[in-house]
Amino acid sequence: MHIRRVSFDHPDAVKLNDQVQAEYAVRYGDDGDATPLATADFEPPNGLYLIAYDELGVPVASGGWRAQDDNGEGNQDGDAELKRMYVVDAMRGRGLARRVLAALEEDARAAGRVRMVLETGANQPEAVALYTSSGYEPCGKFGYYRFHELSLCYAKAL
Repeated sequence: MHIRRVSFDHPDAVKLNDQVQAEYAVRYGDDGDATPLATADFEPPNGLYLIAYDELGVPVASGGWRAQDDNGEGNQDGDAELKRMYVVDAMRGRGLARRVLAALEEDARAAGRVRMVLETGANQPEAVALYTSSGYEPCGKFGYYRFHELSLCYAKAL
């Protein structure tokens, strides 16, 4: 597996984002994650977007972080927010999400961010298991879904 930095609007990023949105729609019975995101959110030094490719060059996993500071939506100065963590169904259970997560944490730390935060949902038990086993702990709700009953927010000091 090879992990590469790409732009959030890269065709492979768009493809995987479409897939994760379709999965969210099935799990939550809606149109997917409506959190506003922009390509610029993931541009260094204020963010990063990664795609993992298999040995044939097929995109199989993704994830990014974007800088967040105190914004009235529950974020704190120095936050790095995880977004669009995803592994294609056929590649799950192989540690790809952990590798992408570790790379994102390392990059956010190097960029001076002090806390990694994420919002997931109660209908994503695999995500909750990944994050809690990686040292993330429940935190105050933040972001677009902070008032939604299925929203779960986690944080980890970097």
